[in-house]
Amino acid sequence: MPNAVMSFEAIARTEDSAPYMDRAVEILKESGVKFIVGPLDTLMEGELGELLEVVKRVNEELSAIGGNTSISSLIKIHFDPQGISIDQLTEGY
Repeated sequence: MPNAVMSFEAIARTEDSAPYMDRAVEILKESGVKFIVGPLDTLMEGELGELLEVVKRVNEELSAIGGNTSISSLIKIHFDPQGISIDQLTEGY
């Protein structure tokens, strides 16, 4: 069972963010982690180290798209070594 649920938002400091958002979703798909794209952030489920690597890759690749564009990321992590899932955190809703 996964041990972390993480929400993150990567913000490219540029006027046209669509190519950045598209690439971020491609990276998520390539990673194989369970994810849900929301209107303000993306929710992921998996092993903590794996999720942090996905965020690292998103930041590095989005920066490279714009020739070293500045990227800001907001991250929230729920970690439980016994296991946790998105479904568990939202089962009451």
